[in-house]
Amino acid sequence: MSRTKERLYLRGLGTALVTPFKQDKSVDYDVLERLVERQIVSGADFLVVLGTTAETPTLSEEEQDRIIHTCAKVNNGRVPMVVGVSHNGTLRVIDRLRSMPRDGVDAVLVVCPYYNKPSQEGLYQHFRAVSEASPLPIVLYNVPARTSVNMLPATTIRLANNCPNIIGIKEASGIVGQIDAVSKQRPKGFFVLAGDDTITFPLMTMGVDGVISVIGNAFPREFGRMVHLIEEKQYDKALKIHHFFKELFTLLFIDGNPAGVKCAMAELGLLDENLRLPLVEMQSPNREAMIQLISDMRSDNFLNECME
Repeated sequence: MSRTKERLYLRGLGTALVTPFKQDKSVDYDVLERLVERQIVSGADFLVVLGTTAETPTLSEEEQDRIIHTCAKVNNGRVPMVVGVSHNGTLRVIDRLRSMPRDGVDAVLVVCPYYNKPSQEGLYQHFRAVSEASPLPIVLYNVPARTSVNMLPATTIRLANNCPNIIGIKEASGIVGQIDAVSKQRPKGFFVLAGDDTITFPLMTMGVDGVISVIGNAFPREFGRMVHLIEEKQYDKALKIHHFFKELFTLLFIDGNPAGVKCAMAELGLLDENLRLPLVEMQSPNREAMIQLISDMRSDNFLNECME
């Protein structure tokens, strides 16, 4: 990760932070402060606030503003902070970019419009309009499994070349060839981040700059170790950690995100396992499998082995 006055370049481990809730489903800002601090001292290279993993659609604008303030206060400029700002209406995105708190925010993560299913030209015009209006640099977010539209490499590269304020992309299409094409065709200074923990290892060995991670909420030191080993081209050591996490990758998303990672974090004593509807906690037997796996990982020296 590097940050200059001229241009932000994100790389390494970025964690898409969960939003901790109390039993009454109100935001637990005290726990949020502890989670942010834990990320930074554990070696996260940047933070992503109010992304998919944060259950952002369930949060009021007032709650979102307070979450941004809380994370920025704890971070205090130590690592770059990216904030998710998304809607399926272009003007709504622009309005939010102008009204949101910006102190301590280095860039915004803007997802492809969902539900509307725009064409590639529609995607281009949407992001171009947002770029021209945004007071902050923009990271594109392509996640067709959630938006029902896939931004193709030609559109991404067109935006990267034509919109100076668009500085990178979180590519969560899961299509390795597509992500590789974006990585190879991008202009200088445009970063590409993986959006899937499961394929971070192969993508980074192919030249992707890092990952916006879910598993990093629970295991920032260990997953960050894998990411940084890849950056150092120590692939054998990094692959060992990737294999250690294989079973957890599956369980994390089997009942939806962030149900899996919140279950894991609760077992690690990091938060109370509460989600807001329409999301619910992990269900049996997946829940029992997650609890057993976390117990095994804590007892069989896995965590120490990751750091060797």
